Amino acid sequence: MASLDDLRKRIVSVKSTQKITKAMKMVAAAKLRKAQESAERGRPYSEKMQNIILNLTETISDPLNAPRLLVGTGKEQTHLCVVMTSDRGLCGGFNSNICRLAKNYFLKVLKEEKTLQIITIGSKGYDQLKREYSKYIIDKISFKDKKKISFNEAEEVGKIILDLFEKNKFDKCILFYNNFKNVITQIPQAQQIIPAEKKESSKRNEEIFYEFEPDEDEILENLLPKNISTQVFKAFLENSASEQGSRMTAMDNATRNAGDLVKSLTIVYNRSRQAAITKELIEIISGAESL
Repeated sequence: MASLDDLRKRIVSVKSTQKITKAMKMVAAAKLRKAQESAERGRPYSEKMQNIILNLTETISDPLNAPRLLVGTGKEQTHLCVVMTSDRGLCGGFNSNICRLAKNYFLKVLKEEKTLQIITIGSKGYDQLKREYSKYIIDKISFKDKKKISFNEAEEVGKIILDLFEKNKFDKCILFYNNFKNVITQIPQAQQIIPAEKKESSKRNEEIFYEFEPDEDEILENLLPKNISTQVFKAFLENSASEQGSRMTAMDNATRNAGDLVKSLTIVYNRSRQAAITKELIEIISGAESL
């Protein structure tokens, strides 16, 4: 059984940890508000761009001459997976959930005997994936020194993806990130960005025809590369909000657990102290009676 001094030191240590986790929760809550606003503002823009691309796609007269970013290479042999995680820990299962979804996709690709290539964005994702898939990782990117991720970083990632595609290094590109729903719930996503996914919007109940100037092919040639950076930036915003929400929840749980541990340790300390006092009294009384 631990001594009274050891119990006292442990109680002080847990209380210090509780103060740290409580402070981290408050910081995460402050950052979450801004990150959530940014993510919510970015969604309509990325969705609208996808709808514009869909409208342009439907008006293409010759699919054979359509941009390669739209129709792909015609093969699905090589898969490029861009796994977007954080550079910092202490955020619950945020990074693990993304990596778990990515690993399931990796297993599916390898099981089909296709070629796998991985780009990691964020040191935590790299740390988890390098143990099993180090030979498939072709690049690792970290923005740890950046205080805030901007569209410039998204364009930098988008340029790397586009350069690889122009060199015929892959046929299909998938983004892995967490979609922010609320403080408690963040949903891991696997979004295909090359070739562009052709999904009908549920809001479109009637056909709308547009006239474009210049031609649709020329617009797509300029719009599709911009869409890659836009979707990457949207993933950055969603990840940022999800990370802060997950960290806030994790630190709140840690603070509660520390409080429960302090209570249980205090009870043990008081009982041990009472037992020690009782033992001393018994020894004194026994000594007095023997005289």
